[in-house]
Amino acid sequence: MSRLRGLIDRKLIKFLLVGVINTLVGTAIMFGLYNLAHCTYWVSSAANYILTSILSFLLNKYFTFGSRGKRAGEVVRFAVNIAACYLLAYGIAKPLCLAALAGAAPAVRDNVSMFVGMCLFTAFNYLGQRFFAFRDT
Repeated sequence: MSRLRGLIDRKLIKFLLVGVINTLVGTAIMFGLYNLAHCTYWVSSAANYILTSILSFLLNKYFTFGSRGKRAGEVVRFAVNIAACYLLAYGIAKPLCLAALAGAAPAVRDNVSMFVGMCLFTAFNYLGQRFFAFRDT
């Protein structure tokens, strides 16, 4: 229980603020590409994370975790974390929602799946950034 309390601090609050910015931008990209541009589930969700990852890196590096290092290792760890969290979150969300919403229209299943993927990604990403990407801070 004390480990859990250690996760709830100023870094978490800052991470959530950065997340709100990224979520607003990313949600517009992802759902806009899927529903308006008729891109696929994977293209829409991947475009969201590719485009918002740069902003997320800069804001979380300097604002959230206060990292001042200029090492390439942070960039590599951040990219690995984003890729792993994306594949894990959306890889779980897609089949889960397909099974849970088997009778729903494909667009409904995909939209719900993208939302579930966003939620899973946020949780995995916070842990990955805090304990892997920016672990030295």
